[in-house]
Amino acid sequence: MFLSCAIMLLPFYWMVTTAFKTEAEALRSPPQWIPSSFQWQNFVKAWNAAPFGRYFFNSFFMAITTTLGEVFTTILAAYAFAKMKFFGKDALFAIMLGTLMIPGQMLLLPNYVTIARLGWLDRYEALIIPWLVSVFGIFLLRQFFRGVPDELRDAARIDGCGRFRFLFTIMVPLSKPAIFTVALFKFLGSWNSFTWVLIMTTSPKMRTVPVGLQVFSSEIGTAYEQLMAASVLAIIPVLVLFFFTQKQFIQGVARSGIK
Repeated sequence: MFLSCAIMLLPFYWMVTTAFKTEAEALRSPPQWIPSSFQWQNFVKAWNAAPFGRYFFNSFFMAITTTLGEVFTTILAAYAFAKMKFFGKDALFAIMLGTLMIPGQMLLLPNYVTIARLGWLDRYEALIIPWLVSVFGIFLLRQFFRGVPDELRDAARIDGCGRFRFLFTIMVPLSKPAIFTVALFKFLGSWNSFTWVLIMTTSPKMRTVPVGLQVFSSEIGTAYEQLMAASVLAIIPVLVLFFFTQKQFIQGVARSGIK
């Protein structure tokens, strides 16, 4: 796993640590994939080119808040669809899954109008509240909850355990791998969100890291060495998160019925 990640980072490493050469120099001296000295100034220049401290704060705040909110709503909805009985459950679940087939680009304009009428443009509400529910997360966790025997719920009910107590004291601990998987998917999606943040924000203080990378591209060209340096900084939190949660992520996907 570490070897594959290192191989993927080699192009970024080369772009960060080598400057562009003329055509004659490139012919005489081919690119070195492992430079002798590391050019830290590219990271310093990239960090100072824009308020990346604010960008990272916004990205972390948005990703953590939406992840916690989605995990909570997903647990409640998945339990309802997996263990509770109510009128129209199957039809409602089928309609909900059908929304996955609607391209997100089709909803950008109506969503923008809705956010504008609510007065949430260029505010954290626009970046967080619309993403507190995930149909895919509900489907994934529902598949896991369905694997928990109903006899366990009946035994807990006989012992006087209420519905919410059973959910949060028995079902949730048993479903940690699937919950970690939902949380990881959501964190990655929020961290990498670009189009939504670009449309819903106008001021630099509300931008996130993916949108902030635009500062290195302009009409006169692109500062590739700084762009790659900033990209390396942007993916470090994701790599660290995956290294610490890869076991739970693999277990959650393997045991939830996703093939």
